[in-house]
Amino acid sequence: MTQVWCNGAFLDEADARLSIADRGFTLADGIFETVLGVGEKAIWVAEHLQRLREGAAVLALPVDFDDQVLESAVTELLRKNGFPRSAVRITLTRGPAIKRGLWVEGKATPTLLMTCAPTATLGAPQRVIIARSTRRNEYSPLSRIKSLNYGDNILARREALVRGATDALMLNTKGHVACATVGNLFVRIAGVWITPPVDDGLLPGVARAKILARMKVREVSLTEADLRSAEAAFISNSLGCYEIIEIEDRKLPSCLDEDLVAALYETP
Repeated sequence: MTQVWCNGAFLDEADARLSIADRGFTLADGIFETVLGVGEKAIWVAEHLQRLREGAAVLALPVDFDDQVLESAVTELLRKNGFPRSAVRITLTRGPAIKRGLWVEGKATPTLLMTCAPTATLGAPQRVIIARSTRRNEYSPLSRIKSLNYGDNILARREALVRGATDALMLNTKGHVACATVGNLFVRIAGVWITPPVDDGLLPGVARAKILARMKVREVSLTEADLRSAEAAFISNSLGCYEIIEIEDRKLPSCLDEDLVAALYETP
């Protein structure tokens, strides 16, 4: 039986319970992080916990456990479940609502839940389209934190699947390319690797920061026209890198160094 961690206690997943009044369920009032586990080793856990706290501050969510407790819980969750490669999801909500309404007065009792699931070693190549059903709002603070509100991303992913692709690239309100539905975008144009800047409405990914530190990459706004001249492209998130082999039916060559990616994602 898979183990979870909920508000300080380890439980069988079948025994974990959330209130039907939890604002994460009723209003998407919360944030989350996804941490890669390799055996019992959590990758970049300190950076994820820092971003969790930054996101919590944006929504004025209390975090009732210190980083040492949370990091120990992640490590123990990996040990208890024993998957070779895992995705640990840390979800923080404002907790059960005291009464109905958009905002709650007084101190809330937050819900902090960690779950663990097996994940693949290498990401599958992606065939992407440009989403037309929705756009990223670069003016919203939610675009820069891992809010539970993933409605626009879900719409874009559904559109991709309906159109026979595997993922979608999302534009912002100005028409600039922001990101994929669950990752940051890197594109090579005229021999130069480029990624959109955070101000274009994308989540500043932990993996993105690691890649920027290792590779020579320019942070420049991208347009649809730029994508038509792309020589190669890939998507990154905290679980891996996924090369893009097709953009809007235009084929792209393989571009990822598997040894480099493996080394990147096995470094705490």
